[in-house]
Amino acid sequence: MAAAIGVERNDGGDRAPLRSGWERAEVEALYGRPFADLIFQAQNVHRDNFDPNHLEAASLLSIKTGGCPEDCAYCSQSAHYDTGLKATRLMDCADVVAAAKRAKDAGARRFCMAAAWRSPKDRDLDQICDMISAVKGLGMETCVTLGMLTRKQATRLFEAGLDFYNHNVESSPEFYGKIITTRTLQDRIDTLAHVREAGIKVCSGGIIGMDERLEDRLAMLVLLANLRKPPESVPINLWNQVKGVPVNDTAERPDPIAVARLVATARIMMPKSVVRLSAGRQYMSDALQALCFLAGANSIFIGDVLLTTKNPKADRDANLLGRLGITSAPCLK
Repeated sequence: MAAAIGVERNDGGDRAPLRSGWERAEVEALYGRPFADLIFQAQNVHRDNFDPNHLEAASLLSIKTGGCPEDCAYCSQSAHYDTGLKATRLMDCADVVAAAKRAKDAGARRFCMAAAWRSPKDRDLDQICDMISAVKGLGMETCVTLGMLTRKQATRLFEAGLDFYNHNVESSPEFYGKIITTRTLQDRIDTLAHVREAGIKVCSGGIIGMDERLEDRLAMLVLLANLRKPPESVPINLWNQVKGVPVNDTAERPDPIAVARLVATARIMMPKSVVRLSAGRQYMSDALQALCFLAGANSIFIGDVLLTTKNPKADRDANLLGRLGITSAPCLK
């Protein structure tokens, strides 16, 4: 599957003892293990690589909202659909830094900045690089998601001090064309390669609950795990309900046990990656979130708003983490 879309497999050159060459049938068998056995294995892998009682708290800000020319069938910011969202210009650097300071005070250690572009213009990068440098100066990790990048643009972001670049693969190669036609999956793989070559860490995951099959969810994990080096961050998003987009007519919220199984499978396949419960967490019960942390998830976005959708309130998160004895501190051993 990987070779068919130009994915570079891990050739064993990395020092970290990571698996490569995952096959779909193997992953389906892993996912289908008795639940207790799967969670036990995932927790052991998790403890081998991370402190199980710490998680990474990150904050996500939309620095340029709406008006995107892409036709992603799940997205509130696509110009192809009437979602009631008003497009905005790129925020001023001072306002972005003020938001980052508030996020840091709230406990975030990574600050992510998202712009609704197909790809940034070179002149836009001047402002983006200023934002990265300023947020970096606050002592926070930096992440941006700006759409497709050229090699030269990725290098500019690295030189500005960027730590992570987010560019999700979204789903399996088979399901991808059903939700996006204006950008190919290979375009996304190429951008991830540019980011990696520039020396920036990769954040890449996908969305579940859009009417994809279980096989699509697992194929997405195979795609990510079989990259030359798996993403350092893997966000797992539950689709957020958005009126006016095509996915709204087909979406079905995933079974909670299926979500926990997917997290556990991702943890086993990508043992050194941070696995983030990302968008859609407001739909998850406290018990499901706790089960996902047990299965190996170790990152969340904090803040009441996640781009254009809701996120759990700060007091709910604080209450849950307090009851679980989990602190939002660096999670690496």
